[in-house]
Order: sequence, then structure tokens, then C-alpha cells
Amino acid sequence: MNKSNQAETLLIVEDDQGLQSQLRWYFDRYHVVVVGDRPNAIAAIRQYEPAVVLQDLGLPPDDEGVEEGFRCVQEISKLAPSTKIIVITGNADYENAVRAVAMGAYDFYQKPVNTETLELIVQRAYQMYQLEEQNRKLQEKQQALDGMITSDTSMLKICRTLEKLAPTNVTCTLLGESGTGKEVLARALHNLSQRKDNRFVAINCAAVPENLMESELFGYEKGAFTGANKRTLGKIEHASNGTLFLDEIGDMPLSLQAKLLRFLQERVVERVGGREEIQVDVRVVCATNKNLQQMVKEETFREDLFYRICEMEINIPPLRSRKGDKILLARHFLRKYAEEHGQNITGFTADATEAIEAYPWPGNIRELENKLKRAVIMCEEKCISTYDLGISTADTIDINLRKVRQDAEKTAISQALSMTDSNISAAAKLLGVTRPTLYDLLKKYDLQVPN
Repeated sequence: MNKSNQAETLLIVEDDQGLQSQLRWYFDRYHVVVVGDRPNAIAAIRQYEPAVVLQDLGLPPDDEGVEEGFRCVQEISKLAPSTKIIVITGNADYENAVRAVAMGAYDFYQKPVNTETLELIVQRAYQMYQLEEQNRKLQEKQQALDGMITSDTSMLKICRTLEKLAPTNVTCTLLGESGTGKEVLARALHNLSQRKDNRFVAINCAAVPENLMESELFGYEKGAFTGANKRTLGKIEHASNGTLFLDEIGDMPLSLQAKLLRFLQERVVERVGGREEIQVDVRVVCATNKNLQQMVKEETFREDLFYRICEMEINIPPLRSRKGDKILLARHFLRKYAEEHGQNITGFTADATEAIEAYPWPGNIRELENKLKRAVIMCEEKCISTYDLGISTADTIDINLRKVRQDAEKTAISQALSMTDSNISAAAKLLGVTRPTLYDLLKKYDLQVPN
């Protein structure tokens, strides 16, 4: 079934033929598909890809129980995570309904069936599905460059700049804090260029020992030094006709900067221990988290090399300065790692969303990715919480008055029950509310009365 019809399909999983007919007739404006058991429900999910499913928890062969219904919810959620499942339960089946929601159901409705009320729930499910689809499409558009996901205005301008630079051989330097995505942008620049079918070779100037940096870049001839048993090409020659990415260029030894400058000016290399000048056609992209202009003043970086590599400077803003990118990237990493680890996690709790937006992310995108990977592994619910993310409440400022009030109410109720040895009447009196009100609060916050 194509995507245009997907939002109009309603799958009804119900074994009662009378209720089947009633629901089919009432929801006749939808493309209604009716099945009576779990295997046929899974087959219908694969065939029709419905946006919304109405499912009874009591399914054959376990008509009197709910385990087959739970299994159906779990299998549909795993197979089609975006599909909205509305479970239909018995009048006194509230606990099972809540359990079904925890397993992946979108909402529940308790019998007897009132079709008008049920239609409102179904309409809301469709609206939510459509909003999520629009959000997914928007996120796809926001992948401005290969591997680059952003909605921030300044980052989108950088993407447009890279698109203009890609066809040229201009040497550019990416400036920004560690973890801001400098290598991702460098690879995007390479993939947009005419060199995309050739190698992208990266070398981290801070990770290679100073005494090995020259041979690593320029290669060496056999016998050039102890252990040089054969001719070895350097990174520059390996990148021939492609792109050479010099990461952390600010950490390049001063003694080697002159030789790099000569290569950039003449595009020839001499291997260590060799005399032959080798012509190399390569695009050079540099990156650093250091202030090169300050290093030039301090004479720890050559001024002539600075001007040579900075034909075009691109300043990449930190994640904390990018509007909308925190949650956008968080959702991207959530989908990536949930799929990778086989987890049925659909989103974030409201607290987690607020925490992601409020946290300063000193480690930028690299830190965000690591936090999300950990959260997906740790999460035991359908949505990721602040606990799963490992973000301390001290890292964010909670200004949501509703949440503060709810937390205070839960704490007060727990304390009152503890002080009165779980006596509901005494706890209600202590809290200054009636017994029915306390029961409602216990149900609202899903609090268990200690034995």
C-alpha cells in the first residue's frame, strides 16, 4: 500500500463478529481491515501498513485472558513503531490497559463501546500519526548535507557555503570546539566535490607522535631509518586525486610546518630518505579547536602557513548555540541506536526533552551521541527519561511549575502514607483532602499503597 493511503487505513483486531460489524459500519469512511486473531493482525500490518489499529486485548485462543492480546501489541509495536495502537479492554480492566500502553500501545478504551467517544480517540491517533510523519519528513529535509542534520540558521548557511566551495580546490580550515562535527563537514565537502570517487584520508595531528609525523605525512624510502624495511607511501600520496583532512592542525609540530607549507605551495612531496619530487593532486581541508591567530602571535604557528590554509575560514558554532538542533539530533541518535540495539523506544519524556534543551553540552554533538547511546541501552520504558540520559538535575533548571507541583504532591502523599502506616483515612486527614480525592491522586500518579 502506498503512503498516501496509509493514513486512511484502520485495522480492527476483534474476534466478536457483532462488534466487528458495528465498528466496520461506524468507521466506513476509513479503509477498514478486520481480522480476528494475532497471526492475521501481523499479516495485515505487513500488507496494509495501517496508521491506526483498534485491538481487543482478549484474543483467541486466549479469549478469557489477555496474554495473547499483549503479545499482539508487542509484535505490532516492534514491526511498525509509528503505528498507533488503541486497545479495547473490559470495564474493570484498567491495570491491563495501562500495561498495554507501557508495552507500546498509544491509548486505550474501556467497554462498553460508545462509538462517538471511540471515534474521537481514533481521530486523535490519526492526527498524532500525521504530525509525526510531517516531523519525520521535515527532519529528512533538514539533513542539509551528507551526514549533517540541522535546523539552525547559522549551520544552514555553513552548509550553503560548503556547497559553493565543493567544486573548487580552495584550501579551507574548519574552526570550532571539539565534537562540533568538523570531520563530518569535511567529509560532506569531499562528497560534494568531483573528487568524491577517490579517497578521503584523515590524519589527527594531535594523535601522531612528533618524531613520526613527517614519515606519516610524506612517507619514507627503504632504509631511511631503522625499521624502514620497504618503501611506504605517506598520507598525502594516499589521498592523491582525493581529499586530505588534517585534523587538529594547530597541534602540528613547528618543525614540520615549513615542509607542509612547501607542499601546499608546490604540490610536491619528498619521502623521508628520498630525493625524488613527487607531484600530488590533492584537496586539503584543515580543522582545529585552537585559536590559530593567537598561536601566530605567540609564534607557535607559522604566519605564512596560517594564511595558506585559511584561504577560507569556516567557524562552526557549538551545539549550545544552535537553535533547535539539540532535540533534532537527539531524536536522530535515538532512532539510530534503538534500531541498532533492537529497542522499541518511541521518544522522550517531557522532563528529558526539557533537560536536553537546557543542558549546555560542553562536549557538543559527540557528548550528545554518547548520552543517547547509553540512554537507549539503559531505558526500560517506552520513552527515555533524564535518569536514562544520565543528566543530573543540577545540570538543568526546572522552571516548569506544573511539574514542580506534581513532584511536590507525590512526595507529600508518599510521606503521609509512610507516617500513617498506609492508613488511607489518616493519610487523607493529614494531607487535608478527602479519601476519594486521595484515591484519585494515587491513581493519577500511579502510586502504590505500601503494605
